[in-house]
Amino acid sequence: MRVLMPVPDRDFDVTEVAVPWRLLVDAGHEVVFATERAGTRPAADPRLLTGVLLGQLGAEDEPKGFYQQLTSAPEFGATVAWADVDVPAFDGLLLPGGHAPGMRQYLGSAQLRAKVGEFWELGRPVGAICHGVLVLARTQDPDSGRSVLAGRRTTCLPKYMERTAYLTTAWRLGRYYRTYPAYVEDEVRGALDDPGTQFERGPRELTRRGTASDDTHAFVVQDGGYLSARWPGDAYLFARRYLDLLRTSAGA
Repeated sequence: MRVLMPVPDRDFDVTEVAVPWRLLVDAGHEVVFATERAGTRPAADPRLLTGVLLGQLGAEDEPKGFYQQLTSAPEFGATVAWADVDVPAFDGLLLPGGHAPGMRQYLGSAQLRAKVGEFWELGRPVGAICHGVLVLARTQDPDSGRSVLAGRRTTCLPKYMERTAYLTTAWRLGRYYRTYPAYVEDEVRGALDDPGTQFERGPRELTRRGTASDDTHAFVVQDGGYLSARWPGDAYLFARRYLDLLRTSAGA
């Protein structure tokens, strides 16, 4: 199956892109990357590769290894333009996250949201993790004018995680962890009809992550063909559940 993964030119999250890519490709699927301009060779947030602060808070070794494999993959440099995406040609859509300034190109693109809205209407599997949920929260249903997430259950980057990361690093990195003045959770909640029942924060967690062999500390929310996750620590479980969605979709 063909899965579309839009990304910005720079600053996307290493783990949230590389882990789903690796698991999807290993399962025999094709991942097509899309950037604002065709042929752009995108780049992950460099701090997540070297360590955000004093060598800490970056991506784990295995996702970093997957990212190095990805940078050598032909599809990584053969990106399609957002405007040229042939929406019906894809079986799935994955929206990764990231918090560094370069993400605003992707999170704020009306052009990309138009394509995302077209795909949403097809009823095919959609996955979003961390800041990627903002793309959906900002995508409007053309008939109702409301967010496509208005009636859905979802999670995203929880406010306590975003606030803690910001307060821990602001003395050195400023607003590196604050992509926008509003917290991601607040904006996503604002897109929902009943955030009290639809938004799921998940267990409180700041350091322990799900891994390739242990989902104990990971959390995702599935609502029909829509799957959401909170942060890089959920990436393995998110990718595995998304594979399940693709299999279910193929058998429908």
